[in-house]
Amino acid sequence: MENVNSKAVVQPQNSPGGNWRSRLRINVRQYTMIIALLLVWSIFTVLTKGIFISTRNLSNLFLQSATVAVIACTMVLVMVAGHIDLSAGSAVGFTGAVVATLITKAGWPTLLAIPVTLLLGLVIGVFQGYWVAYVGVPAFIVTLAGQLIMRGGILGVSGGNTISPNSELFRQFGQGYLPQLVFKGAGFNDFSALIGILAVILYNVSALRSRRGRIKHGFAVSSPRNQMFKQVIISVVIALVFSIMVFYRGIPYAILIVMAMVLIFSFVSQNMTFGRYVYAIGGNKDAAQLSGINVKKTNFLIFVLQGLAIAIGGIVYTSRLNAATGGAGSGMELDVIAACIIGGTSTMGGEGTVFGAIIGALVMASLDNGMSLMNLGVVYQYVVKGIVLLIAVAVDVSTRRKQ
Repeated sequence: MENVNSKAVVQPQNSPGGNWRSRLRINVRQYTMIIALLLVWSIFTVLTKGIFISTRNLSNLFLQSATVAVIACTMVLVMVAGHIDLSAGSAVGFTGAVVATLITKAGWPTLLAIPVTLLLGLVIGVFQGYWVAYVGVPAFIVTLAGQLIMRGGILGVSGGNTISPNSELFRQFGQGYLPQLVFKGAGFNDFSALIGILAVILYNVSALRSRRGRIKHGFAVSSPRNQMFKQVIISVVIALVFSIMVFYRGIPYAILIVMAMVLIFSFVSQNMTFGRYVYAIGGNKDAAQLSGINVKKTNFLIFVLQGLAIAIGGIVYTSRLNAATGGAGSGMELDVIAACIIGGTSTMGGEGTVFGAIIGALVMASLDNGMSLMNLGVVYQYVVKGIVLLIAVAVDVSTRRKQ
C-alpha cells in the first residue's frame, strides 16, 4: 500500500498548468511550512533588531528544539495511526531522572547508564503498546494513565530533589559540539562543514533514487522541472541550516542525534512495509485489517518505537540542562503534538511526515525563542502558541472537508 503523503503531483509539461507559475504554485503548496518558518524568523529578526537571526541564537534555537524534534519523529507515527500519546513529557522527565540517578547516586558509568535508560524506554513502550494494541484501551486513556504513573515515578526516583549528573561525557550529549578536524582556530568548524556537504549530497542522491523507484513501480511523479525546483530549494535550506552552525561552534551532538532519528524514521515511514502499514491503518483501519495487515502488531510496534524515542529525548533533555527535576518534561507532550500538527500531521490520522514534524518543532522553538528575546511574559507565549496550534488544526480540518 502506498503512503498517501508521498504521492507527487503530476503536471504534464504540455498542459496549460505546466508553465513556471503553475510549477511555483505547486511547490509553494508542498512547502508551506518552510515558508511559514522563514516568515516567523523574518518577523522576529525585525522585532529583535537582528538578534534573533544571529548565528549564536539560531544555533541555540536548534539545540533547544532537539528534544521535541526527537520525540516528534515517532509521535508522527503514533498520530498517523490515529492515536495520541499524552505521556511523552512525563516519560521524558522519568527517563531523565533515572539516568541522572544511575550516574550520580548509583555511580554507574555513563556508557552503562544510557543503554539501561534506553531499555527502560522500550519497557514503557511495550507496556503502553500492549494496553492499546492487545487490550483495546484507547491510547488517550492509556497514555493519560501513563502520564500520571510517570509523574509519580519522577518523584519516587528523585525524591523531589534536583539531580545533577557529574559526568562530562553525559553532558556532551546535550551540550557538546563536534570538534575541529584540521583548521583549528579558524572562523568555522571544518568537521561540521564536511557533514553539511555530505548531507546535501545524500539528500539529492536519495531524492533521485526515490524518484527512479517510483517510476519503476508505476507511481505518479512530479515533472523533471518540478523535481529540480524541489531539490534546489531543499538543498539551499539544508546548506543554510548547516552554515548557521558551522560559523558558530559547529554541530551540537544533540543535533546529530536528531539528524539520525530523522533519517531512520523517514526511511521507515516511506520505504518500509511497516511504514506503509501505519499509513494504511490511519487511513482506514477496517480496510487495513481486511487487506491482511496485522493491525494489533503494528500498533504495538508504534508504541515500542515511541518509548525508545522518549528515552533518547529524556537523555538529551537531561544532558542539556545537566539536571533532572521533579517538573522535568511537564507539558512537553503538548509541544510535540503541536509540532506534528503544525508540520502537517492530520489529527484524524492517515497523513503526516517526519520532515514536516521537524519543521513544526522549529516553528514552536522559534516562537518560544523569539518571544523570550522580546521579553514577553509566559502568559503571552502560551496564548500565541495556542492560537498557532488552533489555526493549524483548523487548516487541517478545512483541508479534510474539501477532500
